[in-house]
Amino acid sequence: MDDYTWQQRLQARKAREHRRLSLVIFLLAAMIGSALWYFFFYIRTPEYSLAQLQTAIAEHDGETFARYVNQELLASRAYDDLTVDLFAYDSELTPQTKAMFEKFYILIKPQMAAGLETTALNRVTAGSWLLPDGTDILKGRQLGIDFERFLERSQLRNTTLVSIGKVEHNGKNATAELNIREDYTQTDFTLVAVMEQADDGHWQIAYLKNYKAYLDLISPLQNRDIASYIADTKEIVNNSNETFAVLKSHFKRLGHSKNGYLSKQQKQKLQSLIADDIIPNLQERQTQLDAVAIPAGAQYLARQRQQATETSIKAWQHYIRGLQTGNPQEFATAETLHKQELAIDLRVQDIIRHTAISKNIPNLP
Repeated sequence: MDDYTWQQRLQARKAREHRRLSLVIFLLAAMIGSALWYFFFYIRTPEYSLAQLQTAIAEHDGETFARYVNQELLASRAYDDLTVDLFAYDSELTPQTKAMFEKFYILIKPQMAAGLETTALNRVTAGSWLLPDGTDILKGRQLGIDFERFLERSQLRNTTLVSIGKVEHNGKNATAELNIREDYTQTDFTLVAVMEQADDGHWQIAYLKNYKAYLDLISPLQNRDIASYIADTKEIVNNSNETFAVLKSHFKRLGHSKNGYLSKQQKQKLQSLIADDIIPNLQERQTQLDAVAIPAGAQYLARQRQQATETSIKAWQHYIRGLQTGNPQEFATAETLHKQELAIDLRVQDIIRHTAISKNIPNLP
């Protein structure tokens, strides 16, 4: 090997080593640059906050969710939009009554808005829609309003986030498009979330800019379906009400006692009435309702009717056991279930009348 060839090979080896060193330096620089971009820029962007929110919801991470959502402001603004929407479809309110109820909504806003916060956070952490005090369906009646139905009218439970769209920056404010779908009617909509930057640099969703527009779009669609479903089931409901008016009168006569105690014969007749007439008629009514096609927007109303039937049947079954055993606890359970069924029936009537606030509020525990 001559000196020229040896020098060529040496130069080639040095060139390869130089390229390798350059590549290593480039990769290190890229890694350092990416880390700097991520830790000093990206985590301080709305896009990062939105990505963290999606992960928090998927992983039921309530702490992270609370960091990237201004829950108090979001619930407060949503409450205002929702109460305006509620009044828009209540045809029974006079101007004077509406003014009175508007004041009432202002008075109960702290409790109701806090309830929305708690319920949304429960959805993230538990993966299910739990009411503020657990599974108590009577929540809210003590305030003069049915929180369960209030939550339903918010459309929160039946809205799915499909994707995140365009994000626009404007100093310490930003807007993000949230592409959503209303699950009942399969209606697509784009919510605009207003985001604000906190003092430490991270971004939060502050409020929904066009939430009322979403309610204004969905409510008529659902109301149309509800009206159709009510018309289709009117004969079933009317016939059932007439039958139960007769059964109720018969039950009252059989249960009449001057001294407050039922005879053995009365107990037997009451058991037969409940087992042979009342419960079968409830079951038949529900069977007939189940046979009616339910329009997409009327699914909630149909579920409430079904829940009322199931609760009523359970109440009567406990009443039978009370008659059989004389156990006061069975009668107490029957009474509690009956009150729950009454609350659901009132909710159904509220839905049918499109009322903004519950009337004829029972004195429930």
